[in-house]
Amino acid sequence: MLRIQKGRSKLGEKKLTIASVAREAGVSTALIHNHYPRIAEDIRDAQGRSSRAQRDDKHHELITERSRNKELRKELDELRLKVAKLASLNEVLLDENRTIKAKEHRSVTSIGRLP
Repeated sequence: MLRIQKGRSKLGEKKLTIASVAREAGVSTALIHNHYPRIAEDIRDAQGRSSRAQRDDKHHELITERSRNKELRKELDELRLKVAKLASLNEVLLDENRTIKAKEHRSVTSIGRLP
């Protein structure tokens, strides 16, 4: 890891990654991940993306999204209530409209029958 960071890699590795450290050491990446997790974490820290920082970022994102989800669910409930009220009002208006049309029809029929 230090050879790569100082630019003295035997294999010419330039970028510090778990894969480049594994190649430089002549081992597999799985070996580093499975048997040397501390080294893997040190490499991630050097890259500026430690698993703790990633976990904390994801946790913060999760809290933010949960809050947004809660707001959206509240808004959805409010909108459903408005739709129900509007549907009820619509039914009342449709009934009134039918009643008015029926009265008009009877009135027109009565005028048409005049002698």
